[in-house]
Amino acid sequence: MRLQNKVALLTGAAAAIKGELMGFGGAAAHLFVREGAKVVLTDIRDELGERAAAALRAEGHDARYMRLDVTDEGNWTQVVDAVMAAHGRLDILFNNAGVSFPGKVEDITTETWDRELNTHAKGVFLGTRTAIPAMRKGGGGSIINTSSVMGLVGSPTSPAYSAAKGAIAIFTKSAALQYAKENIRINSVHPGYADTPLTMRRFSDPTIRQQLIDRTPMGRLGTAEDIANGVLFLASDESAWVTGSELVIDGGMTAQ
Repeated sequence: MRLQNKVALLTGAAAAIKGELMGFGGAAAHLFVREGAKVVLTDIRDELGERAAAALRAEGHDARYMRLDVTDEGNWTQVVDAVMAAHGRLDILFNNAGVSFPGKVEDITTETWDRELNTHAKGVFLGTRTAIPAMRKGGGGSIINTSSVMGLVGSPTSPAYSAAKGAIAIFTKSAALQYAKENIRINSVHPGYADTPLTMRRFSDPTIRQQLIDRTPMGRLGTAEDIANGVLFLASDESAWVTGSELVIDGGMTAQ
């Protein structure tokens, strides 16, 4: 029970139903409850999120769903206040909500650019800023931010996505330095090519899928649980001396 009695808030976590393709947030939620955590799933896909939370409760876990637009400062305050009212503490925040709009630089509109940066970089900033006072009350906590391998190297297809994920990586390090002495650890995870609801449409193209597999030394795409296992480590006390780090989970892709 590596997360016994800890309270975890996960964004982008509606896709958390067994038997269906899960996202990183959904897979992490299942690992978290298995290890004893109480979880609050958040997303903007309300019907899916409510079903996911109900399924977790049916298995005997402490789970609830709340709507959260990660770009909305007031919504963040409402959700964290509700978590504190219900549980009295917040130990783990998994900033995982994301979008992706591939395109060449010349074809990217300012609206697309803003949506990528707002959902990823602004969402992580707002979540981190809102969670810190709540975690301070409990004596510390762990914040895990979903970046990407494309936040470390350039994406040939998605420059706005790379810019947003790169911003998360460096923001994570800066915030980690500021709050290290308060026992609030802040780390980023950098998934490689993995099958999730967000990538399903693009990765289902046989030609594209084979190209991505060929770029991955381990010879397969990742799963949501591959990433969630790393998130679980960073959420647990096993990573008590880890902050400001980049956990790359990519089958060796960026080692080339």
